[in-house]
Amino acid sequence: MIKFFLMVNKQGQTRLSKYYEHVDINKRTLLETEVIKSCLSRSNEQCSFIEYKDFKLIYRQYAALFIVVGVNDTENEMAIYEFIHNFVEVLDEYFSRVSELDVSFFNTVFHGTWQAHSSPYQTGSCSVTQAGVQRCDQGSLHPGSPGLK
Repeated sequence: MIKFFLMVNKQGQTRLSKYYEHVDINKRTLLETEVIKSCLSRSNEQCSFIEYKDFKLIYRQYAALFIVVGVNDTENEMAIYEFIHNFVEVLDEYFSRVSELDVSFFNTVFHGTWQAHSSPYQTGSCSVTQAGVQRCDQGSLHPGSPGLK
């Protein structure tokens, strides 16, 4: 089961968060700080799966953004890893070369769409920290694969 979904930039600022089980707002801040620190401190050669407390973190980096998903121990890591990539492809298709600034706008669409579809995991709310958001000149979140935008 997915516990939370985060999008953070390289500076460690949370751009989007979605929780699927209740977590007190003070504990969310602490959790996000620790999770972001764990992911950002890893090198590119290290695995994108981290055992953290009583759950697992699966993350991927796209340009200046990290997408981190917290799941319970029974979840398939590779399925979540692929889910993250599919999510980014949808964003890239919707925004045609999505950037960090687009994530702020996407939050409104994401929140409305997420609320419109019933989900067994839905218990939290979506939030974006918008202070200091600047357009990222690094282009698309898509890794530069041949045949893709």
